[in-house]
Amino acid sequence: MTNVPHTVLVVAHAQREDTVAAARRVIAALQAADARAVLPGDDADLAAALSELRGVGRLGDDAQVDEIDLAIVLGGDGTILRAAELVRDGRAPVLGINMGHVGFLAEIEADVLDEAIRRVIAHEYDVEERMALSVRVKDAAGDVVYETWALNEATVEKASRERMLEVVMEIDGRPLSSFGCDGVVVSTPTGSTAYSFSGGGPVIWPSVEAIAVVPLAAHALFARPLVIGPDASVAIEVLTRTDGSGILWCDGRRSHDLPRGARVVVRRSEAPVRLARLHPAVFTDRLVAKFRLPVDGWRGPAAPSGPGAA
Repeated sequence: MTNVPHTVLVVAHAQREDTVAAARRVIAALQAADARAVLPGDDADLAAALSELRGVGRLGDDAQVDEIDLAIVLGGDGTILRAAELVRDGRAPVLGINMGHVGFLAEIEADVLDEAIRRVIAHEYDVEERMALSVRVKDAAGDVVYETWALNEATVEKASRERMLEVVMEIDGRPLSSFGCDGVVVSTPTGSTAYSFSGGGPVIWPSVEAIAVVPLAAHALFARPLVIGPDASVAIEVLTRTDGSGILWCDGRRSHDLPRGARVVVRRSEAPVRLARLHPAVFTDRLVAKFRLPVDGWRGPAAPSGPGAA
């Protein structure tokens, strides 16, 4: 088939029998369609679990990231975030098949795996772009000492549980407020149902381009969640008066220590994350299903009764 994705990265949780078994099914179907299956190069456990399979390559050795046409992920949101990290320097979209718990990033559930594989092989999917964040850390002298990115959120947190972090927050180059806190979450709409939500932040529909800023356990009168424009910049400085240090976490996967005087600058990334979608998804329905929200008693909109009726 000319439309078959030629090289597919298969990412699965190697410690779970169900995800490994699902990976075998995916790889067998891809190979039957003359596509090349590739495993993450740094996942020795997954390679060992699938060692009986032949013709399966490794990312970095047998295929480079710019050769990957699609990443199929079998697992929860953590595994999907890992896959997004693996293909970050390429153009491959990520298709998440939920085998975890909430699985907000996943496109489908595991019980329709075979149908998903069929549609992937037939190239029956669309690609949705999600806003990502560019994150820079500067030292007290203003030099950039660390750069990374985030799909869900960038979080400045206190490094020691027993100590408060003193920060000052800046929006678009102007100071907004300083306070002691446990941390500050800077989130995309995609991440608004993750750590930001747990910290009291708003749920932002994926179609809305915005950045949420959510202080965590702040000792201040003005420390409410903020929603700012997608092209705004957020800076969080660790004040020199803080008793201790902080740490930056991006998507819970990449971290960097923040000594006193460090400055974290977060803005929209020029490179979005690409998600493969098999069917149009109504975010309201996804929200209800994933959070198990009660909708008993809903009658729905009234049927139109005449010209122009709503």
